[in-house]
Amino acid sequence: MRKVKIVVEKHPDCYIAYPLGIEGVVVGQGDTYEEALEDVKASMRFHIETFGGEVLENETPVLEAFVAEAGV
Repeated sequence: MRKVKIVVEKHPDCYIAYPLGIEGVVVGQGDTYEEALEDVKASMRFHIETFGGEVLENETPVLEAFVAEAGV
């Protein structure tokens, strides 16, 4: 089992979650933080079952993730 970092964003109408360090696009959503987290974990399992464990092996593991805000 490999640990994967997951970003969960709070939007005005829902939560969106996505993993870092997985090849391909995997997204989950929900009305709560917990629902979005469970949905993205289910999506990750499906993605790995569909495309194989290689989706985890091809990416460099994310050691840390940071969120920064900048004016542009």
